[in-house]
Amino acid sequence: MKAAVLNQVGDEELAVREDVATTEPGPNEVRIRLRAAGVCHSDLSAMDGTLPAMAPAVVGHEGAGEIVETGDGVTDLALGDHVVLTFVPPCGKCPDCSRGQPHLCAVYAIASFTEPRFRLGDEPVFGFSGCGTFAEEVVVPREGVVKVPEDIPFELATLLGCGVLTGVGAVINTARIEPGATVAVIGAGGVGISVIQGARLAGASEIVAVDPLTEKHGTARKFGATHAVTPEGLPEVSQAVTGGAGFDYAFEVVGRSATIRSAYDAVRRGGTAVIVGAGGEDAVAFTAQELFVNEKRILPSFYGSVDVRRDVDRMVALWRAGRLDLEGMVSARIGLDDINDGLDALRRGSNVVRQIVTFD
Repeated sequence: MKAAVLNQVGDEELAVREDVATTEPGPNEVRIRLRAAGVCHSDLSAMDGTLPAMAPAVVGHEGAGEIVETGDGVTDLALGDHVVLTFVPPCGKCPDCSRGQPHLCAVYAIASFTEPRFRLGDEPVFGFSGCGTFAEEVVVPREGVVKVPEDIPFELATLLGCGVLTGVGAVINTARIEPGATVAVIGAGGVGISVIQGARLAGASEIVAVDPLTEKHGTARKFGATHAVTPEGLPEVSQAVTGGAGFDYAFEVVGRSATIRSAYDAVRRGGTAVIVGAGGEDAVAFTAQELFVNEKRILPSFYGSVDVRRDVDRMVALWRAGRLDLEGMVSARIGLDDINDGLDALRRGSNVVRQIVTFD
């Protein structure tokens, strides 16, 4: 089958090959015929080593498709079922799952570094985050998929695997913002747009999108931002919106130390900075005194603090009700042969919300 392979970490391009095979489904595993895959900035981070990844590997972690084969022990899914993949499958048994934090389950995440999902001849090939959605098919644990209704198109369902759950979840699960809150969102890419939608859903009174690319400002307003500014313009709009006190919440959706610090500085005393961006190992500096005196909360948000078994259904319900715009988030449809062009567009920071790889 066709798949896009990262030969080694550090490569700027993926090798689109037609001789890749999946592993055979074992007990409690399913084979998915992928119909759509999202191109996320985390895929670039896997390629350049910002996020841990094995190589060689099929990249991609956001996808939707249909069940074409089930392994022994899978009794609640049938051939033809439509599913969304999750890159953090909850095992349901570990301490994190038992505490009600299934998004922190590491059982299958750890296994993704030791269990290849693909083959090139006799050579094992891994799937990024245990997935590898830049491929026509993939084999994953049964817990790695969530069944979705057949009336939601695959190209919209794929958004629920990462970007939308991460962004909306950061608002409603991690921060739990209250109606009337003032919100700043630093970074207006795909996840940032989802944060903006989440803030609108939660009833925020003011939502300020912050991005250095002015071409993204109109898009941010379309999805619910009341203001859109470059980083240099944030102090002025903060003065206008909050009287200079600072925002109730600031969401950092970039993953850099400088923007994390900016989010902290943007919130009022007693406010909350929510760190959503997938960053590297660079440090962020705070003084002990400012942490004590300002009592600002710093809330990291991994995968929107979601329970995929609950929150995928919630997002589908909001989409059906017309309160969550998924159609507008699909800014481009590309084929797998065009994956490197799509990654380059994302790398340049062009005004794309989500590029969707579609499979014929």
